[in-house]
Parts: sequence; structure tokens; C-alpha cells
Amino acid sequence: MAAALEGPVRLIGCGKMGSALALGWLQAGLAPAALQIVEPDASTRNAWAGKGCACAAELAGIADWPAPRALVLAVKPQKMSEVLAHAPALIGAGTVVVSIAAGTTLETLQTAFGAGVSIVRTMPNTPASVGRGATALYATAAVPTADRELAEGLLATVGLTAWLSDEAQMHAVTALSGGGPAYVFLLIETLARAGVKAGLPDDLAMALARATVSGAGELARLSTEPAAVLRQNVTSPGGTTAEALAVLMAADGIQPLFDRAIDAAAARSEALGRGAAA
Repeated sequence: MAAALEGPVRLIGCGKMGSALALGWLQAGLAPAALQIVEPDASTRNAWAGKGCACAAELAGIADWPAPRALVLAVKPQKMSEVLAHAPALIGAGTVVVSIAAGTTLETLQTAFGAGVSIVRTMPNTPASVGRGATALYATAAVPTADRELAEGLLATVGLTAWLSDEAQMHAVTALSGGGPAYVFLLIETLARAGVKAGLPDDLAMALARATVSGAGELARLSTEPAAVLRQNVTSPGGTTAEALAVLMAADGIQPLFDRAIDAAAARSEALGRGAAA
């Protein structure tokens, strides 16, 4: 675990993202006894208790736990108001609050926990479950460096981290990297269906699509070259890939489609922040 991590880590919500984070912390050296988990699902809770973690089904069950150095809020945005109603009881002196809930603003969090509490908003994504996450973080200038380092250390265990200069950028992050894995999985589905239409068996088309997307992603991760150069490296002038790219890069091709998709997701993030029904 990063040197900045001290004391117990309290995780509220241990669904897919919460579990990915918790696993990353343990793999990075956090002692199981230092991980406190509140999770209503009995099977999930029992699995983590079996690893030696402190577990409770609800917030009422944590009264005797030692105060955490970090509190990580990993509940769905729709459940956040229920959790924030208990905010003061969830922390101790010096606790850093880390939220991964889309749409819940720093102002909302600060109002619930009180002035002077260090709060960091983050937006990880599901590849965190395999250590390949991408997480954006934001905190005001009032949050001490040590608290920023603690929050970043928690998220760095599951992938890339990057700080934002403006909280408003979190809507674009939510739309881009937060939802991005779903877009990539859709690309795999779309490539496979196109392959079937072109004459390939279903299973072969899907296998090729999955391997192609995952392989290209790993190449992009490991390469120092810009994505545009990697694309050009695959494209022979006048060849078959150039013909396909002429369609995808046309004025009505993939760019305006993704522009609309990202705009729609960012707008939904803003609506959640205003308290719109989910």
C-alpha cells in the first residue's frame, strides 16, 4: 500500500467497484483487519469476513469500530442521500472522505460531513477489477497534501490516476472513462456482428473481435506513440483498412456519434448532480 495510507479504511458499499478497490488494497499490503466494510448483501459480506475484514450489514453496526483514516463511499448515487444522513457518525478526527459516486458534488458532501473535513471526489472505472482502471480525482485547495496523497494512493492500487483542475470536468470524466468500458464492449459486439454479416461463424467472429480489441488496447497502453500514429501504422494507403477508415472517419462517421454519446452521458451526470431522479 502507498506510504500515505494510515490506519483503518472504511468502505461503504462493496459491489463490483467497491470489491475491486478492496481487493487492490489488500494486494497492495493493507492488512485485512484494517479494512472495515459495510455491505447489505450477505454473501458478499461473508466472503470479505472470511478474509479477516471487519464487516457489517448496515451503518448501525459500526458504532464500536475504530475511527477510519479514510472513508470510501462506493454506493450508487441513488443511495448516497441515505448514507449522508449518517455522515458525522462515519468519520473521526482527521478522516479523509473519498467518494466514487457519480453526480454527488463536493458541496453536497461537505455540507453533510461538515467544514474542515477533507473530501476527495473520484471517478474510477470497472477495469479497476483487473488492475487496469482509470481514475480522475478532484479536491479543493483546502485539502492538505497528505490527504490528497492518501486518496490517490487508495485509487492508484487499481490503475492510472489523474487530478482534475476543476470539479466541472468530472461530468466529462464520468462520460468518457467512467462509461467508456461499456462503449468498448459495445465495439466488440458490433465488430463481431459485422464479421458474422461478412460470413464468419458467430463464435469465431466474437473470438476475433475480443482478441483484437483487447490486443489493440494493450498495444496502446504499452506504446509511447500517439493513438493516431498507431492507427496509421495499421493503414496501408489504398488498402483494405483505409477503405474501412474512410467510412468510420467520414463527416457522418464515428466522431460525431461519439460526440453525441459523450454529451448525453455528461448531461446525465449533471442532472444527477442537481438531484434528478435516476
